[in-house]
Amino acid sequence: QVQLVESGGGLVQAGGSLRLSCAASGRSLSRNPMGWFRQAPGKEREFVAADSGSGGSTDYADSVKGRFTISRDNFKNAVYLQMNSLKPEDTAVYYCVADSRPGTTTWGTLATGVPDYWGQGTQVTVSS
Repeated sequence: QVQLVESGGGLVQAGGSLRLSCAASGRSLSRNPMGWFRQAPGKEREFVAADSGSGGSTDYADSVKGRFTISRDNFKNAVYLQMNSLKPEDTAVYYCVADSRPGTTTWGTLATGVPDYWGQGTQVTVSS
């Protein structure tokens, strides 16, 4: 059974930085698409960033391009999200997600908005 556990959220002032971590357990996800979604209060869950895994591609929501960077450590079975130049509108619960199929199409279920695996989420609050 795959589990995703996020950490690194917190309260930060606008313009600051945070680094989210997601540790996967249960099996290796090194070839699976993994990424991050977020949900702000009163809003729908939205895509933030993704790493394709075996293909080595990354993708970002337009709202975070140039500010956020996704990376992964396959040895540690982990994925990270470095968030710089944070804005109050980045305030949300951030979820680590993954597709269940190694070597699948570039984004797998992440492209559908309904990834196979979800973490419990970590709160990021950006004050103005």
